[in-house]
Amino acid sequence: MKIIGLTGSIGMGKSVTAKLFIEEGVPVFDSDACVHELYAPGGAAVAPIAEAFPGSVVDGAVDRARLSAALREDPSGFERLEKIVHPLVSQAREQFSQDAARSGSDLVVYDVPLLFETGGDQLVDAIVVVHAPDKIRRARVLERPGMDVDKLDAIIARQMPDTEKLARADYAIETSRGLEDAREQVRSVIRAIREKQA
Repeated sequence: MKIIGLTGSIGMGKSVTAKLFIEEGVPVFDSDACVHELYAPGGAAVAPIAEAFPGSVVDGAVDRARLSAALREDPSGFERLEKIVHPLVSQAREQFSQDAARSGSDLVVYDVPLLFETGGDQLVDAIVVVHAPDKIRRARVLERPGMDVDKLDAIIARQMPDTEKLARADYAIETSRGLEDAREQVRSVIRAIREKQA
């Protein structure tokens, strides 16, 4: 079974691209969704985060706004948070891969926003970077509720530059030309990876 690492900076269209892989029958492990589960009531990250970041857990769930505020005040907290969350995500991803292999999948996708930044590129057989022109990407993100230019710039500053991601990619999917165009690109990536496997 081949593992595809899917990544792309904020606003590039990665979530939509992940759905296109699912529509083509390729199971996708969504690391963001996994983190949401870990932060929800009963999630494995709730107690350790409550201990590491007092006041960031409300009604048995991690309050993302409070956690973000704590991290803005003390950016060294990112390392503490990663030490809690990354092992739990790795465990879930491993389980997901085993289940996919058992069900006969020849490909799986790991959808990881910070694939390079977290060393996740070492775990995959092929890397797909999703990208779009900066103007389009900024317009997409600024439409999101609660987003402003300062927040967006702070997020972009923490992510590896798009040019560097593209330089390290095996495949690139450009998302500014509409859904059907992106779907065709996804299909051709799947074909190329399967042909290499054959």
